[in-house]
Amino acid sequence: MMIKSTQLGILVLILCASAAAVCGQSTAAAAAAAKTPDALVADLYRAHKLKRGPFFQTRSRALVDKYFAKPLADLIWKDAVTSKGEVGVIDGDPLYDAQDFEIKNFAIGKPAIDGTSAKVSTTFVNIGEKKTIVFLLTKGAAGWRINDIDYGGGRTLVSEFKDVR
Repeated sequence: MMIKSTQLGILVLILCASAAAVCGQSTAAAAAAAKTPDALVADLYRAHKLKRGPFFQTRSRALVDKYFAKPLADLIWKDAVTSKGEVGVIDGDPLYDAQDFEIKNFAIGKPAIDGTSAKVSTTFVNIGEKKTIVFLLTKGAAGWRINDIDYGGGRTLVSEFKDVR
């Protein structure tokens, strides 16, 4: 059976429209998911696991801004750019607070929301050690963004940058 050029054109149009609809749905789903603090944290871990996270990359400042409030985003971006592929201020995995990891029993807690501030805890076991990391978020015009990551014992991601500000 031979396809005429007009039929081929219509077929291509249908395929393009279908692809656009699917992409639009996944984009809309991602945008809807980021409407809660725990969804933003979950999306950050998902992107990080797929090697599409905001840390250690210099291709997209927008990727950093997607997850972090401007003051922390500025620090993360500057660290990535100025370290030029070498170890910078962030010298381990900031989402697991470790250089080596074997994660088990990972869970993201429900957010504790207080107006435009929120805390989201993640818990997991890394190489036999139980860890809790708390994400501190704020809600602005662009939605929820991470202000800091609390590793416990008075250590936070922002505090790691104290000597380079």
